[in-house]
Amino acid sequence: MAETVVHIASLSVPDEGPGVVAAAAYYGGRRVANIAIEEICEWAKKPNHVVWVGLHEPSNDLLRRVQTQLALHDLAIEDASNAHQRPKLEVYGDTLFIVTRTTQLVDRRIVFGETHIFVGEGFVVTVRHGASASYAPVRGRCESSPKALSRGSDYILYAVLDFIVDNYMPVLESVHAEVESIEDVVLGKGLDHAEIERLYMLRRDLLRLRNAAVPLVEVCRRLEHSELLKCDDAMRERFRDITDHVRRVQEEIESLREVLAFAFEASLMTSQAQQTLISRKLSAGAAILAIPTAIAGIYGMNFKNMPELESAYGYPIVLGVIVTSCSFLFWRFRRSGWL
Repeated sequence: MAETVVHIASLSVPDEGPGVVAAAAYYGGRRVANIAIEEICEWAKKPNHVVWVGLHEPSNDLLRRVQTQLALHDLAIEDASNAHQRPKLEVYGDTLFIVTRTTQLVDRRIVFGETHIFVGEGFVVTVRHGASASYAPVRGRCESSPKALSRGSDYILYAVLDFIVDNYMPVLESVHAEVESIEDVVLGKGLDHAEIERLYMLRRDLLRLRNAAVPLVEVCRRLEHSELLKCDDAMRERFRDITDHVRRVQEEIESLREVLAFAFEASLMTSQAQQTLISRKLSAGAAILAIPTAIAGIYGMNFKNMPELESAYGYPIVLGVIVTSCSFLFWRFRRSGWL
């Protein structure tokens, strides 16, 4: 009874200040305590217990406190304090250090953040930087399934990675809708300068998203065969499922980039076709105007002996020749589609 009272009392959330989103200890898939940073080591060493700590843009001091509790490597802490890492998995002794890229759509732009994950025997620490959805829904889903959460740190890692990859899809769906609208514009009136700039920015953002997502394939492959996680067949299937999701994301990105490339090429061809049409019209007009210009130039040379100037019918004949020639050229150009 006394132990139960201790657990119930410890479920009050310690005030750790900014940076700590949640810190809890779990036993048998159920939360037994909300813990302070200085209690992480004590709870993580208890048999069949796992500690899950969530940090958001923590200070260096807070990271050092976590490092002291879990004996994390200096290089891993240095990487976790700098939100400019590429996705990767590194092994430091008995601890896995994983870097992932997160995304959100802000003002029609894909904004990127990072989540650094420390995984070891009896603990998982997530460190969020920049644009990222809260992991509170992940924690909630895990706590609602104690049997799955009882698997320990490997299941928590799977749940976080799966959440990160799933959050790529809403971003891609928004981009997909915008790409379809761009296609409609290209097939309609063509793209203006602002729309071409937007097309280029979308392609660049999609490239950055691909560079953020694709490395997770290698991360999950290594997790499947990691001796530190001690994954069973069921967990290996879960990590393979994440790999499949990443590959679908990659295929969607490649498809969207290809569509945007075709849209850009179509815009260029449309622009070139319009320029060609304008050039033809100008050339046709210049050819028509060349006839009266040439005739007027001839009779503007002011030579004394020009028999036509003395003819009573010279003026109407010249006008008739000009009108007939210009009409014939106009008919020919109109027939050929130049006018």
